[in-house]
Amino acid sequence: MPSIVGKKQGNKTYYYLVESARVGGKPRIVSQRYLGPAEEILARLSETGPGEPDRTRHLAFGDLAAVWAMLERLKVAEIVDDVVGSRRSDAATSVGTYIALATANRVVDPRSKRAFSDWWAKTAGDRFVKLPAAALDHRRFWDAMDQISESALAEIERRIVTQMVETFEVDLSGLVLDMTNFATWIDSANDRAPIAQRGHSKQKRADLRIVGLGLVVSVDGGIPLVSHAYPGDRPDVTQFPDMVNELDARFTMLLGDEPGDHAGRLTLVFDAGQNSEDNYELVEDSPFHFVGSLPPSDHPDLLAAGKDRYRAVDKGRFPGLTAFETTKIVFGVERRIVVTHSQNLHDKQSRGFDQTLAKARRQLSELAARLARGKTRKPKDKVEAEIAEVLKPRWVARVISTTLTGDTPADLRLTWRTKPKAREALEDELFGKRILFTDKHHARRSEIVADYRSQSEVEGDFRQMKDPKVVSFSPMFHFTDQKIRVHVFYCVLALMVARLLTREADRHGMHMSVRELLERLAEIQETVLLYQGERGRPRARRMLTEIDPTQQRLYDLFGLDAYAPSGP
Repeated sequence: MPSIVGKKQGNKTYYYLVESARVGGKPRIVSQRYLGPAEEILARLSETGPGEPDRTRHLAFGDLAAVWAMLERLKVAEIVDDVVGSRRSDAATSVGTYIALATANRVVDPRSKRAFSDWWAKTAGDRFVKLPAAALDHRRFWDAMDQISESALAEIERRIVTQMVETFEVDLSGLVLDMTNFATWIDSANDRAPIAQRGHSKQKRADLRIVGLGLVVSVDGGIPLVSHAYPGDRPDVTQFPDMVNELDARFTMLLGDEPGDHAGRLTLVFDAGQNSEDNYELVEDSPFHFVGSLPPSDHPDLLAAGKDRYRAVDKGRFPGLTAFETTKIVFGVERRIVVTHSQNLHDKQSRGFDQTLAKARRQLSELAARLARGKTRKPKDKVEAEIAEVLKPRWVARVISTTLTGDTPADLRLTWRTKPKAREALEDELFGKRILFTDKHHARRSEIVADYRSQSEVEGDFRQMKDPKVVSFSPMFHFTDQKIRVHVFYCVLALMVARLLTREADRHGMHMSVRELLERLAEIQETVLLYQGERGRPRARRMLTEIDPTQQRLYDLFGLDAYAPSGP
């Protein structure tokens, strides 16, 4: 039970609300909050009268408790400690506990390790995670991270995924693979982080070094099953073999089969960015079915098919979607081809192209006017390059024609026009169309479409990891290769926890995004009250704030009662 203790400094005594527990078999103070000198406490208490509580700050409870409950169900700390091994007896706490703490913070309120202790002091976590105050120093986190090798990270993830699949009965029949990257603030001269390199940044930060991340997630809930961190200057297509080989090994372990025995049960879905002859040879030899896509512009013969060949796929599941089937040799093998046309996608592409055309027209008009006024010193080749840049966006050069006359800067004149028939042909040929291909020769057409559209699960996961508020990759203040890999690991683990929380809520009729769910849980707070009796020192009482029916359902679903304060 919490108590009030006084600490004398000079001729004055200052009071603290403290809670003690045994840590490593020895009694230690695990929670300490400053209250002030006696006169300040008395002044606050006198405002409400004897026996009335003096309010203190609210502490975060619901979101942290739900996350911690999930981490315990996944046995995160236990698995990490089993793989890494025991630490010295004088270590503040185990490596597994530090990884669990870092993961919890990533889910609830991402921040640096230096800022961790300030955040932790505003939560009720010190009741259900007994730690000495010194354990929260950022250097202790770094020491713990140093204990985990790259091979240990892979083994830890395998074990946690196995525990997750067994505990939550995740359906593994549908798998989606995709890759992204994250910008870092690592200095160009830092040679201790070879994983962070300049490359094609998907966050449009060509000035920063980036770290690549590949994920395989389940269609059931978008839960990460395999993660792969890699240097940011390597093309995604080159990382595909490592992920497929790890996926094969992991599912052999998960399903308890000999390699190849689970063929036909699992379908791997990925986009055209992974296409290569070597990658498809690898998939052909793997135990997975696949559904992929082909760039439409590379297959004009398929795009040229008449509208009379298209038939509705499934009006109930996919309104406005039509398709036709054929076969074609792709990467040396005859494959089943499904060409789809979505009216919804067609309309979106048309609106987007209108905006692109409007911008190009505006730029060409401004350039033409500038040339007409003789307001340029650029030679003809430079002006031609400027025109080419305007026409560079996809499809624009097919629809807008330009003519540049003259030879000297003063004589240069530009005329241009939009070609309506070319625009119409473009819409008929490309807009709204996708080309899917697969080795699933007996699956229904609607199943192939559903498989391909399941890519939204991993795309949603990447968007979630780029949300700065919850389950975020950033901020990342680590500058060595090893620590960056550990950071990536617990960020993916945080994503797993968040997806499991929303999956559990969804299965009980509460359909919420990750942020919405955490916000509702965060509204369940804990308040520390001080009561002054007729005599003696004040005693402390903890209690939860009032909760509404939805919060009560979440409270019960995630077992928060096990972490709630026990009363006065």
